[in-house]
Amino acid sequence: MSAEANIPHALMIQPLDELYAAAGQPLPPWQVINGEDVPEPYKTLLVHRDDMTPTLEKFHKGSIHLRVLGRRQNDNEYSREVVLLLNGANTPVEFGAIKIYLDRFPAAARTLILGEYRPLGTILRECAIAHTSRPKGFLKLASDRLIAEVLGISGAHMLYGRRNTLFDTEERPLAEIVEILPPVVQGVLRE
Repeated sequence: MSAEANIPHALMIQPLDELYAAAGQPLPPWQVINGEDVPEPYKTLLVHRDDMTPTLEKFHKGSIHLRVLGRRQNDNEYSREVVLLLNGANTPVEFGAIKIYLDRFPAAARTLILGEYRPLGTILRECAIAHTSRPKGFLKLASDRLIAEVLGISGAHMLYGRRNTLFDTEERPLAEIVEILPPVVQGVLRE
């Protein structure tokens, strides 16, 4: 699966770049790669048109909740940086930056989104919100101090992620997302 064509290179890292700008830090070195070049097990976890939450829950054999690291709201645009954690173990399974268009969700879903505990993929499933997931591209980036701290890793790592957009049935974006996975070796998270 290749990235959707015609997205400007600079947009591939949004909204993660907003987090770094707010923190006054430069982005870690990153590049766009083809889905075919994403190594396993990251390819299985990233190169598809499914929501990440159920994909990660299946891979890690457990439910996931989120912890919000930062948030901003401008009218109906709600942005946040999050770490997804396995319930019980609180092991980080994804670091993400997301911009959500709240006015495109029913009231019950907006309440859950702003409750800041359930991942958006879980809310979409629980509220039966019809949508499509369309990855715009795949990312390879170096871990830096911020990402290492959030993911609970030490040392230098090459990380993989994707830039995704969720659309409603009217083809309006519901959310713009950068999803970054921690190091994984044969189905086990690595420090």
